[in-house]
Parts: sequence; C-alpha cells; structure tokens
Amino acid sequence: NGAVCIQSCSPSFHGETSFICEDRKWQMFTDACASLDVHSLFQKGKPAHGKPGDGTKYFDADDRGHSNCQVDFSCIIPDILSSPTIPGNIADIVELLKKISLLLSDNVSRGKMQSYSRIANHILNSSTISNWAFVKDRNASSVLLDSVNLFAGKLLLRNGSESIQEHFISTKGYSIHKNTSGKSFDFNMEFNNTVNITGHVVIPEEELLKLPKTSSAVSIAFPTLGAIIETNRLDPVFVNGMVLSVSLPEELRHVLLTFEKVNKLENVKAQCVGWHSTERQWDNRACKMKSDNTSSVVCLCRHHHRTFKSFSILMSPTTVRNAVLDYITRVGLGLSIFSLVVCLAIEAVVWHHVTKTEITYMRHFCLVNIATSLLIADLLFVLATIFMHNTALNYRLCVAATFFLHFLYLALFFWMLTLGLLILYGLLLIFLKITRSVFIAAAFSIGYGCPLVISVLTVAITEPKKGYLRIGACWLNWYETKALLAFIIPALSIILVNMVVVVVVVVKTGRSSVGEGCKSQDLSNMIRISKNVALLTPLLGLTWGFGLATIVDSHSLAFHLTFALLNAFQGFFILLFGTLLDRKTREALRMSCFSSKWKCSLAK
Repeated sequence: NGAVCIQSCSPSFHGETSFICEDRKWQMFTDACASLDVHSLFQKGKPAHGKPGDGTKYFDADDRGHSNCQVDFSCIIPDILSSPTIPGNIADIVELLKKISLLLSDNVSRGKMQSYSRIANHILNSSTISNWAFVKDRNASSVLLDSVNLFAGKLLLRNGSESIQEHFISTKGYSIHKNTSGKSFDFNMEFNNTVNITGHVVIPEEELLKLPKTSSAVSIAFPTLGAIIETNRLDPVFVNGMVLSVSLPEELRHVLLTFEKVNKLENVKAQCVGWHSTERQWDNRACKMKSDNTSSVVCLCRHHHRTFKSFSILMSPTTVRNAVLDYITRVGLGLSIFSLVVCLAIEAVVWHHVTKTEITYMRHFCLVNIATSLLIADLLFVLATIFMHNTALNYRLCVAATFFLHFLYLALFFWMLTLGLLILYGLLLIFLKITRSVFIAAAFSIGYGCPLVISVLTVAITEPKKGYLRIGACWLNWYETKALLAFIIPALSIILVNMVVVVVVVVKTGRSSVGEGCKSQDLSNMIRISKNVALLTPLLGLTWGFGLATIVDSHSLAFHLTFALLNAFQGFFILLFGTLLDRKTREALRMSCFSSKWKCSLAK
C-alpha cells in the first residue's frame, strides 16, 4: 500500500531495488518488500525482515528495544546521503519524507527538523535537477513541497525563534504577536556552484494586529525547487527565483515577498504566483505584483493554509518583448480598427445600391459580419492587453476575454466559410432559390452558432482543470491542455475548404460560357465574390500560419514580427480587398457622393 520497507542488504534477494547496495547497508524498497508501518521504522529496534539484530546496527537500539531514531531519526541519514540520486531513489526519498510528515510530525524539535532538512537537501541539490525529469510520478516535486510545508509548520520554537540552514533548504521560525512590528525572514542561499540568490518575507504590521494571541510563523526557502517543478511541466515558463513557503496562523492572510531574479532578463516579464497545492500548478490569482525591476520583484500574496502556502515568480521566455514589436502591434491595431470602421461606414452608405440582387445582398451581408466580428475582437484584444499590463489581473475577466476572443476570431473564419458556401450555391445550385430570411437564418447558424458551440465546449472542458488559459496571457492554453487546437483546427479547415472553392470557381468559369440576362449577371457576381475569397483566404491563412509558427519556435523574433504585421493589418486587408477594390462598391460610392452634392446644391 505504498508504505516504506527497510531491509538489510542480502545478495540472495532478487526483488526490485532502488538503492545501490554496498556490504550490509540498509536499502529501501517500495514494491518488492512487504509493507512496514513507518512508526515501527523509528520506534523499534529491529527491522521487519532479515536476520535478527540486523536493524540494531542502523537504528541504534538499546537493551530495552528503544531507539534513538524516534528522537530525530538521524541514524538513517548516513545511508541516504551515501546513496546516488538516481530517479528511483528520488521517488523513494520523497515517499519517505511524505510518510514522516504525515505520521511523525508531532512536536517537531530542532533535531528532527535538521534530520528532515538533510534528507530533503540530498534530493534538492542543484546537481539532481536533471534527474527529476525521469521520476515516474510527475507530481513528486509537488508532494515533496507539501510534505516539507506540513512538517516544518509543526516546528517547535526555542526562545521564540529557530533557524535551520542547509545548502538547498532553509527553515526559519519566529514567535509573533499583535504588538510585534512587521516581522521579516531573510534568506541568502546557493542556487548553484556560482550563483547565490536572496529572498525576503515580511508579515505586514496590519496583519499582525489580527492576532488574538502569541503564535508562531515559519518560512521555508527552496532555491532549486522551482527548477525541479519545471521538469514536470510542459508550459515553457520558468521559475526565476526562490520558492518561498510560509506557515502562518489562520488569522493572517497576506504576506509581502521579495524575490531576487536568477536570470536578470530585460526582454521578458515577470509574474507573481502561488503554488495551488490541490490543483498542483502555479496560480496567478494568489498574488499581486507591487514592483518589478531588472534584479528583483516584490509581490503581495494571499496565504491560505490549505491551498496557497508557497510562492515564487515566473518568467516566460516565449513572451518576446521588443520595442519594434510593440510599436507594430499598436500602430497595426489602430489602423485595423480605423479600417474596419471605414469599411462598415462605406457599407452603410452604399447598402441600397449594392444589395439589389439576392447574391449581392448575401455577399455584403457576410462582409459586414466579417468586419463586425474582427472589429469587436480587435477592441477586446486592446482591453485584454490593458488588463494584462495591469499586474492586478482579474482571473475571471481574463477567462471572459479569452472566451469572447476565441468566439469572435472563430466567427471571422466561419463567415468566410459562409462566403465560400455562397459561391458554391451560386455556381452549382443554379435552380435552387432561397429567400433572404432562410439565408440569414442559415448564415447566422454557421457564422455565430458553430463558433459559439466550439467556444462553450472548450471552456467547459478545460477551465474546471484550470487548463483554459496560458500562463501570463489572456489566450487559449497550448502547452498543457492543447485548448488552442479548438481554434487552430476549425480555422485551418475553413482555409482549406475555401481554397478548394476557389479552385472550383476557376474550373467552372473556365468551362462555362457566359449566358444571357440574369445568369450572366449572377455569374459575374460569383466571380467578384470568389475574388474576395481568393484574396482574403490566403491572407488569413498566412496570418494564422505564422501565429502557429510562433508557438513552434517561440523564441523567433522574425515569426513574432511577421505575425504581428499580418494580424494587426487584417482590418485594412478587409477594407482594401472586400470594399475598395470592388468595382460595384466604388461606383455606388461615387453615386452616393454625387447624389449628396446634388442635394446640397438644390438646398442652396
């Protein structure tokens, strides 16, 4: 049942072993041994298996069968520290620490905490980070963090304070009461052989005033645990400072933390986060950023004894921050929004002139909805960018913004699909006539109904597991839940369908002769519409193709710049190819202008 088993090494034992065996040193088995209760491990003078007396060598039992191990279990440390930190050993030590924290955390003395820290320090060493990637249990690092927090939280304080320091784990505790001025914990620890980093935890005075009686506060610093957690995650964010844990009385809810950055990068942004112990992931709802500079970040974090006890800072190397990129995005979005407003204004002016036939009505109806969807999406994107710039990001607002962005960008593509289907209807179903009301109902079902279903299903499936959003962005998650596929697959499928439609138009018009009357006019309208589709579809496909490339090669500034250019100028492309280059629209616009001038002259 996952209990830890201790047995002296025996050459005749053929079970699965995790530790390398030397002479008669103890070894740990998780699957091959019979289970042994952890209490008996530290309270009895002999092991459950093996020759009688083998255990006395390691548990230092006296004549009465009592063991000094029950005091601080230091007797097992030499064998643990001499074992190699291979993945199997790491997993077993994590399991051992978990059992100790669950069953032996009553009255944690300084000796117990020192022994516990030495065991944890062995697998937190910077040289072991790469080995964690091969530990079978992907939650092992989270289990270790929760176990240490639980055990250290029971630390007994001598004379009102305690400090236990190892290279890769440091624990400090203080007695606190409401008359104490703001209490702080300072850490300066080794990250690797060449780099030291600092961390600073402050309990604000206004929080201490909430204390009804004298209590204890404990803080634990892990300089390498953030990097270890990364090895079990797919999202390319990385922890760029210590992981700082705090154990506080329930009355205290907020702490102020200062993190020194390991990599002092200027082209990426930092984010304050808390480790959600239930969901086992970083959560930006736990913290608000107070300040951020090249060397350090100050965070105000919400402490909760069940969910948020550990905090750090994330840096996303995929977030390319470049002055040229920001400038292109701002200018392009401004031009896009302006172009779409002009496009809709022109459509309103020429509407009665260009919608005299069923085909032209349907074409301009689709174009108006394409422009409207993209206009609202652009405006929402600007608002989402403002929210992300504000470090006090509201998680629910970000989810809402992502949902509507997903819906509106999908609507853009599904209205393009409606245009493509309209072309097929005009070319292949010549004798099937549909009324405007039927067309509007069908078009709305495709243009808005399909995106709505996809968007709702995406958020319903991924959000309960907190896999809807990307870390640090109001957009669909890619690295963990692949929620972004709910946009990529429909968009690329529609682009493919519309390109096939363009090919059908070329083949059909090449084989058919232009008829007389209405048929000639309808065919001419179909060709005009197909030109719009033929021009806009590759542009949209190329735009989001580069968007996909920014995910595949997230460090490429060229991909980011190209995507920003194409994406920001989509509104201008719709104005140019959908409205200004259409001959009928230009003629109708001239007629409207001439009519307005004539009315003005008559009035004078």
